[in-house]
Amino acid sequence: MKALIQRVDRASVSVEGEIKGQIERGFLILLGVTEEDTDSEVTMLVDKITKLRIFPDENDKTNCSIQDVGGAMLVISQFTLCADCRKGTRPSFSHAGRPDEANRLYELFLEKCREVIPQVECGVFGAHMQVELINNGPFTIMLDTDDLKRPRNAS
Repeated sequence: MKALIQRVDRASVSVEGEIKGQIERGFLILLGVTEEDTDSEVTMLVDKITKLRIFPDENDKTNCSIQDVGGAMLVISQFTLCADCRKGTRPSFSHAGRPDEANRLYELFLEKCREVIPQVECGVFGAHMQVELINNGPFTIMLDTDDLKRPRNAS
């Protein structure tokens, strides 16, 4: 599972000109589900994201989590994060999760986020969406559960 997290001052998602979700200060999360993902990856990713300290404290140091600042989340399903661009010039999406299972895991991700974060908005799974945001920083982080499972190198 992959999540592209952007710290935002505000963000919104629309489908056919109708706003489906919008937030003020918080995270815009683009979420990609791969064919190998399970409930375990959802739990791991939600735990990491909700505790990730990338908001500034009173000394302008990145010491605060989204929970600490009372931030909101806007979560958008994004199968293109699972693109394999190693061969040729046309991305392959063969490792993206099947739509039915990817949607189930996306909905589970939303449910688990809502257990911790009071405001969690979302897009429409599988729809063509327009996303607008004001990235604060800019501050953007990519998380991949495959990477989170690997031990850190002792250096």
